[in-house]
Amino acid sequence: MASGMRALVLTCVLLAPWLAAGSRGDVRPAAGRRLGGFGANDFKWTRARRALPSADEADNSPIPAGGDAADLPTCLLCVCLTRSVYCEEVSPDMTAVPTLPKETAYLYARFNKIKKINTRDFADIVTLKRIDLTGNLISEIEDGAFAKLPLLEELSLADNRLVKLPALPAKLMSFNANNNLLKTKGVKATAFKKLAGLVNLYLADNEIEAVPQIPEKVRTLHLQNNNITDVNINTFCRSNDTYYLRPSLSEVRLDGNPVVLSKYPDSFTCMTVLPIGRYR
Repeated sequence: MASGMRALVLTCVLLAPWLAAGSRGDVRPAAGRRLGGFGANDFKWTRARRALPSADEADNSPIPAGGDAADLPTCLLCVCLTRSVYCEEVSPDMTAVPTLPKETAYLYARFNKIKKINTRDFADIVTLKRIDLTGNLISEIEDGAFAKLPLLEELSLADNRLVKLPALPAKLMSFNANNNLLKTKGVKATAFKKLAGLVNLYLADNEIEAVPQIPEKVRTLHLQNNNITDVNINTFCRSNDTYYLRPSLSEVRLDGNPVVLSKYPDSFTCMTVLPIGRYR
């Protein structure tokens, strides 16, 4: 009996400091040990939340009735992650390109109501590599809007209301203008001639009457569902060079056009694959 009492007293003496510390909320992991499991996540999250400056906390105040997206800071209106800005289906309606952080490399502003692109919209954002403006109401782009973006490699203007293409930056590798209102007079024959690195060119579902000059490195060319009525030997090949080959051009779509491709058998001799389209 006496030995049992001694064990109980000894246990209480050993636990007393821990119980006192717990009552003060000072429990910490032992030195040299790492928190694991759910406790570790809760511990880290609590510390992070306490350390968060009040200025960085979400502002849940309501947007005034009839407010415009232009009245709000970009990274409150959109999602800003490192060098990417996501402004998709913004409410209230986004009718113009928002002011972007200086280091932005990737802009996704799809499915909004942007109507016009001005030269000043991207004038100071020389770090841009990709711009996606799919699904807006863009009918006008000022000529210098993209010309001074030396790193721009991908540009999508699909599903808009364009009747004319702007000048494009020289480093562009992928360009998408599907489903606009483009005609040949709005797409210069030499519009893509200087784009030596262009790999993917999408101009489907427009009103284009002739195939523009296609750069050497293009692999994918989509011109389906336009008003193209003919092609010739110089469209893809060269009439003055019977040895000329275009092995990189691996996918050409001309389906949905009035042109009957079988009438121009010499027009595809330099290609490794025949275009998809109407042959009879």
